[in-house]
Order: sequence, then structure tokens, then C-alpha cells
Amino acid sequence: MYSIRKATPGDVETIREIAEITWRHTYSPILEKEQLDFMLAEIYSVEKITSQLKHGTQTYLLLIEDYRPVAFAGYSPREEDPEIYKLHKLYCLPETQGKGYGKILINEVINKTLEAGKHTLDLNVNRHNKAKNFYEKMGFFVAYEEDVPIGKYWMNDYVMRKEL
Repeated sequence: MYSIRKATPGDVETIREIAEITWRHTYSPILEKEQLDFMLAEIYSVEKITSQLKHGTQTYLLLIEDYRPVAFAGYSPREEDPEIYKLHKLYCLPETQGKGYGKILINEVINKTLEAGKHTLDLNVNRHNKAKNFYEKMGFFVAYEEDVPIGKYWMNDYVMRKEL
């Protein structure tokens, strides 16, 4: 049994914990430890997530399984084009992968995008991340490649898109 709710500033540590576990599981085969540590600290700092939640620059949804948060999604309108929504984050704890929670969260973000009157959803995925296949099954296609600097590192991504 699961439920979904909008995250609040009181959920910052929960989001950080899920990200820490999931990132290490997902990206250890792809990224060097130093880069992984830096990116986690940069993207998932208490200050950054708190600011996103308080100012509404990103909406986070938590998926709760048996009273325990086990997955989250973060989304917002794209800064450079508010007609397009962007799924910034989608992470499920490793022990819950395969239960359909990623699909459930994407569908919830799709619903929120449509409720806002928008019809395009983008996401970035590392070019070596197996999740690309999952996103393709969800109807996303590779729109273009993008290399995003984070400190002295680069995120080498596909930008994937789904027309709603």
C-alpha cells in the first residue's frame, strides 16, 4: 500500500537520505567517488532543498510505503521555457525498485503538468544510466544531448522529452 504527498521543509532530511542511498547505488558504477560525493553535496544540500521547497522553485512529491517514505520526484516549469515542465529528480530506494513506484511518480508529475495547462515534460538522464530504457518505456524520447557543468565536473546527459 502506498500514498503520495507533497513534501514540506520538514522532509528535507528524508529527501537527502533517499538521494544518498539511491545515488550511491545508481551512480557508483558510472561516476568516480569524488565526483559522486561532490554532486550529492551540491545538489542535495540542506540549504538548496530547503530553499526549493520554501520558495516553490521545485515541487517534491514523496511516495510513502507502509508509513515510510521510499521514493521522491522533484519537478518544476523549466526556467528557460515555462511552457515545458521538467522532471528534475526521480529516485526510488533500491529495495523498492521494480514495484512500479517510478512509473506512479512520473504519472503523478504528468498529471500535475497537465493540470498546469502544459503539454511537454522533459528530464535529464546520464548517458550511461540504465534508467534511460525505463524512460523510453514511459514514452520519453531523446530530444538532444547536453553536458552540464557542476563545479569541476560534468553531467553528460540525454535530455528526454514526452509530449502529453
